[in-house]
Amino acid sequence: MALPPGVTKDGYEIQFGTNHLGHALLIKLFLPILQKTADQPNSDVRIINMSSIGYKQAPKSGIDFATLKSPQPTLGSVPPGHRWSRYGQSKLANLLYAKDLARRYPKITSVAIHPGFVRTDLFANVPILTRLPVEIMVGNNWTPVEQGPYSQTWAATTAKQNLQSGTYYEPIGKKTKPTTKQANDDKLAGDLWEWTQKELQHLA
Repeated sequence: MALPPGVTKDGYEIQFGTNHLGHALLIKLFLPILQKTADQPNSDVRIINMSSIGYKQAPKSGIDFATLKSPQPTLGSVPPGHRWSRYGQSKLANLLYAKDLARRYPKITSVAIHPGFVRTDLFANVPILTRLPVEIMVGNNWTPVEQGPYSQTWAATTAKQNLQSGTYYEPIGKKTKPTTKQANDDKLAGDLWEWTQKELQHLA
């Protein structure tokens, strides 16, 4: 989260490669068994994507596909916002991917969740100027680490009828309509899906 410019071993912007492509590859590898299970009577198959309210920090284009195979050092707003733009781009991808999974695999329940502002070591190495806007915004409303898994645990275990596939949930279990144009862009979700499948051919 909010890392300096860098790339994964495969050459993708490091936050996008880790937060989106890594998860997308895992989902792809599991999809055959997920689909087979979903075809069984009374099945309840779920994919829970860990997004974040950080999706709001994505750049104006939402996802800059043309430069994803680079460190994207100047993505989005002025410094130190570049770090948050790269992070927001990856969290937007998590949200959009759940939306498109729901459309393409209607027998599987796919949702994206925001875990809350959890005081984990994600912030341990974030420079003070980068961290300061978040500290001001959150104030004293941090989620204790012990409660950090609550949202995703709820999404994984609540009764199936409590979930709407393709939806984004904020803590805890609150169905929430994303507030940015990019997060509601079905075409962008489709473009992300196509780009991701093409890239995964080289990674699988």
